[in-house]
Amino acid sequence: MSTSTTGIELNTRRRRLAEFVELISSMRFAISLLTLIAIASVIGTVLKQNEPMPNYINQFGPFWFGVFDKLSLYSVYSAWWFLLIMGFLVTSTTLCIVRNAPKMLKDMRSWRESVREQSLRNFHHKVEWQAALPRAILAQQMVLRLKDAGYQAKIVEKDNATLVAAKRGAANKWGYIFAHGAIVIICIGGLLDSEMPIRLQQWFLGKTPFAGSGVIAEIPAQHRLGLSNPTFRGNTMIPEGSTSSTAIIPQADGVLIQDLPITILLKKFHIDFYSTGMPKLFASDVVITDHETGKSFPATIKVNQPLIYNGLALYQSSFEDGGSKLKLTGFPMVGKTDKRFDIGGEVGGSTPLERSDGNSYTVEWSGFRPFNVENLSAGQDVRAVNKAESFNEKFAVGLDKRLGSAAKNANNKDLKNVGPSVQYKLRDKTGQAREYQNYMQPITVDGATVFLAGMRVNPSDAFSFLRIPADDNYSVNEWMRLRAALQDPELRQQAAVRYARRAMPQDGAEALRTQLQESAAKSLGIFAGNGGGQDGGFLAISRFLEKVPTAEQEKAADIFMKILNGSMWDLWQAARAKSGLKPVEGDEKHGRFLQLATNALSDSFFYGAPVYLQLDDFTEIKASVLQVTRSPGKGVVYLGCLFLVIGVFAMFYIRERRLWVWIKDSEPGSDKDSTALMAMSTQRKTLDFEKEFENLKAKLPQSA
Repeated sequence: MSTSTTGIELNTRRRRLAEFVELISSMRFAISLLTLIAIASVIGTVLKQNEPMPNYINQFGPFWFGVFDKLSLYSVYSAWWFLLIMGFLVTSTTLCIVRNAPKMLKDMRSWRESVREQSLRNFHHKVEWQAALPRAILAQQMVLRLKDAGYQAKIVEKDNATLVAAKRGAANKWGYIFAHGAIVIICIGGLLDSEMPIRLQQWFLGKTPFAGSGVIAEIPAQHRLGLSNPTFRGNTMIPEGSTSSTAIIPQADGVLIQDLPITILLKKFHIDFYSTGMPKLFASDVVITDHETGKSFPATIKVNQPLIYNGLALYQSSFEDGGSKLKLTGFPMVGKTDKRFDIGGEVGGSTPLERSDGNSYTVEWSGFRPFNVENLSAGQDVRAVNKAESFNEKFAVGLDKRLGSAAKNANNKDLKNVGPSVQYKLRDKTGQAREYQNYMQPITVDGATVFLAGMRVNPSDAFSFLRIPADDNYSVNEWMRLRAALQDPELRQQAAVRYARRAMPQDGAEALRTQLQESAAKSLGIFAGNGGGQDGGFLAISRFLEKVPTAEQEKAADIFMKILNGSMWDLWQAARAKSGLKPVEGDEKHGRFLQLATNALSDSFFYGAPVYLQLDDFTEIKASVLQVTRSPGKGVVYLGCLFLVIGVFAMFYIRERRLWVWIKDSEPGSDKDSTALMAMSTQRKTLDFEKEFENLKAKLPQSA
């Protein structure tokens, strides 16, 4: 009883194993896996892979970031589930080949000579005729005619009959074998070039990503991959005149340092641009030194022209700033002082910035461009008040509504090189930061010469630009002087007095003059944010006018703006007098400057920085970004692709055809010596097959 039960259990396990193998090796299972891989590939194509995690948080928000992170969608091709699917696909396809390839090879060698006369008569494509030749001679003649038609033929003697078996296109079966084998080979090549070797080192050798900062040479060994690492894909950035012997492999929570068997010296980086400002050509002149042999040799790496050396491939990936030296002038953007100061920095580094109010900041220099090609076509509104707007929007025009890139208009392009620009982050002591981009030279936009000062809160946002009008000396000095004066209560009071006297010079109007003076002082105070410098500009005016009855708001707004514009002129003159300068002429040019300056002053409350940094001088240092790869699976993938081409060609362009001719002696009394029955079959019935059958149907009986 026990032995019987054990036997039943053993048979049950074998049956279940056979069913499992049957499922794994079935075509529907393989197609399901291919569908999953296709979906994953679409996700990996649409969603940028291996980006810094803060970028994904900004893009999707905390909730969906966590969901996508759990699914490993930020590194699809190295995710455990993707590698598992690939492994199952290799296993499934391999089992399919193991199960079916022997049968296919046997069928290719087989002549299928066990057919009977009656089964041939059941074929759809058949023909029968009588011949005046003996059976043996007719069989030899059939073989010759079939070989002439491209068939292999064989004579098989049967009881009282002779069978001529022929076949053509049996190599069609190789198509299935090669195509399925190609899938296995390509998947194996992909696994060889995947992050699986790195994952294994993390699981079993204690390698962990490095999430800190510091000198690469001082990073501990647990964050470094050795020279024996079979496959990797990393980047190395090399400034001109510098060397590198490591590559950086990005990970979800840091980076891994890959040691290289060579040292790369960047002697010169070349870059050429199209008229649109897009890079046309960039290349790196390098010197490669082999650590093992000490051999050095020069080479040039260009886009699509990599350097291949000892299993390493060096591709020209991109270019960066290599630490350009910058000299800038800083201007206060808050408070009543306009005292400038000098500041310097290096791209990639940081500079502490101490303010007189006790607040400390850090300037993180993130980028420098020696020239910028921008679209300066007309069509952008730079007015402070847009008459087409509703009243609620009339004054509440801020940096986020009215200003934008100088390259917004994509239809009528006026591409010009607007000169160098610097990009940096200003981080406060709490760790909060905004990013800024300032152009070195003034730019003419819609007929106005302005300095563009860009700002954005999130890295994914586009820059919005504060437009500071250039003065007669093409500098920001006059605007900075006016900005500081607006925040000085004494100068605002002086401006109110000057405006009232200029507006009402006649005697006997002291009461009205005093009232006008108070109105001017109040309008300047509201526009200045009541001296606090935090909530001013047209937004503050809009909020003030909301308290006026709706029926009188339009009239009150016009009066307010007339007083503000007039008192701003006198504020400017008072500020110049304080600095010992002569008054400017009241002409159209200076009136236009004051209008743009007032707009910029209103927008400056959205700028969000205590200082404005203007680039004065620079020493450019270029850096080349090279992608360094070791891909042992590349040749395997190429071999798989070759097999796939051969397999697809064989399946679609080689048609297997089988033909049989059953020859027997004629019945007694017949005037013919033998009777022949020809039948033909194929896996796919096509017009070509029908035509071939008709040709053979007419050709073979001709010997009769």
